[in-house]
Amino acid sequence: MRHSDSTLLHTWGYLMSSTQIDIKPRFRLLDGLRLFAALSVLVYHYCAYKGAPWPEPPKDTFAFVSRYAAYGALGVQMFFVISGFVILMSARGKSLGAFISSRVSRLYPAYWAAVLACAALFLFVAPGRFRTPDPQTILVNLTMMQTAVGARHLDGVYWTLWVELLFYLLIGALIAKLDKESVVLGFAFAWPVIALIGDHASVGFIVSFAQPRYASLFAAGMALYLIHAHGHSLLRWLLFGFNALIATYETTQHEVLGSMAKNTDQHLSSLMSIGLMAVILGLVALVTVTPLAHMGPRWLSYAGALTYPLYLFHEVWGWWLISLLGPHMNKWLVLACAAALAVILAVLVERFVERPARRTLRRQLAKSFPARSPLKRATHGVKAEGGAPEIASRSSTSHTVSLSTD
Repeated sequence: MRHSDSTLLHTWGYLMSSTQIDIKPRFRLLDGLRLFAALSVLVYHYCAYKGAPWPEPPKDTFAFVSRYAAYGALGVQMFFVISGFVILMSARGKSLGAFISSRVSRLYPAYWAAVLACAALFLFVAPGRFRTPDPQTILVNLTMMQTAVGARHLDGVYWTLWVELLFYLLIGALIAKLDKESVVLGFAFAWPVIALIGDHASVGFIVSFAQPRYASLFAAGMALYLIHAHGHSLLRWLLFGFNALIATYETTQHEVLGSMAKNTDQHLSSLMSIGLMAVILGLVALVTVTPLAHMGPRWLSYAGALTYPLYLFHEVWGWWLISLLGPHMNKWLVLACAAALAVILAVLVERFVERPARRTLRRQLAKSFPARSPLKRATHGVKAEGGAPEIASRSSTSHTVSLSTD
């Protein structure tokens, strides 16, 4: 082959690779599931959680609805399964620096806004209505490290972010090996097993770090990504089923029959929990590894972008409005007003905080890490694990998803 032809092919390969990296196909129905999960948690906190400041306990205020709204907390389990899928997808083919930049720029701008707004609510807008936080608690909440240092969350919903951060840390540690399917398969099997062993043996560090209650949820999402990226196989489906069964047991035994029943004063059903977990896992599978993957109306993409700020702002701000209006207005109108306030805050934060801050923060963080060479970017992801060329559409870079978690 002549040198000019070789150069032309190399240039063409680089351009095609660059094009694939920029292409971000929307998983619109997955966006829709994320919004559904956030709304489920909202309904749980407004209509079932016993701490909601209605004049009467929610189980009495919303007698019939509350029995079913009590299961809305399982929206968190759906979040974690989706996160396992999306984070593995977005991490594959990235350098550690790019992964860190994308995660920090995605998580922190809206979170900082939520913490500062929450502190303002407690200290200035409604002093005395909530427990007044001390300055050091506010400051450590801004780091997202409050669980690590034993401080309380300003808003109860922040606990899930610590679990997410631990998952990101594990993925970051494996970032250089994520293109090897055998590594991901082994990790998605070993992580939940080690977490369960640590839990059974009461090894505090393993329990705190490996998160036995939630590890299998993330691992189930990772298994779905492997199916999406590499196709259906018995081993990949067995990995998904293995983690799905563990996740169902852990969720039912410790979450539904444990903390959720306690937090709602409801007698919850293990059969209902098993059924709902099957629905959650089945829906995520349906919109990621079937022809439905890239279907759905365009507005779901925007709905997905609202999910994170909606989750961050709905609890204390909704409770504040409920405490103001609850004694004086119809409960359903109050409920609608609280939900509307949460959505309005989510829209404002997404538009005026997340969009501009995410772009700026990611760009500035990226400058802190050494750039990968064009040759590596051009050739990355176009070979299978054994070194044979892969079809570009099956490579991880061509599937980078632009969800609100990305």
